Amino acid sequence: MLRTAMLCLVTALPLTTYAAPLNAQLTQRAVLNLNVVKQIAAAAEAEARKNNWNVSIAVVDEAGQLMHFIRMDDTANSTVNVAQGKARHAVNYRRDTKFHQEILEKGNAVVLGLPDSLPVEGGVRLLAAGKVIGAIGVAGVQASQDAQIARAGAALLQD
Repeated sequence: MLRTAMLCLVTALPLTTYAAPLNAQLTQRAVLNLNVVKQIAAAAEAEARKNNWNVSIAVVDEAGQLMHFIRMDDTANSTVNVAQGKARHAVNYRRDTKFHQEILEKGNAVVLGLPDSLPVEGGVRLLAAGKVIGAIGVAGVQASQDAQIARAGAALLQD
């Protein structure tokens, strides 16, 4: 019995010495939470209302999963999926959708073949300490106006 207990102790001891250094090596990063996401969406909605624009606003986390959504009155049905698609594009490719729209406008149609691609202005990355932690997508007015609304929300995270 004593021999078994000693064997367990000797076997487990190295595990505790390796666990501490691994914990110290874990990466610390900012993560969106619902309170912050609601404030981002509210700032975007305020920009839209200021200009009398009715839009859909989607905020996604760093995995492209929807965290918050607003569909204003009298907004086209299609804006629901387009706003979410713009947000997912921005977070998945770690670039604002305008970047790929400009590539497409120059005649390079390769961006149309990218998985889950929606290269239309209005998807903006959400950054914390220079790292992409999510994105906001807006749809319902002209693409440049969608982007203006999205940038108003994203501006809350500027360092």
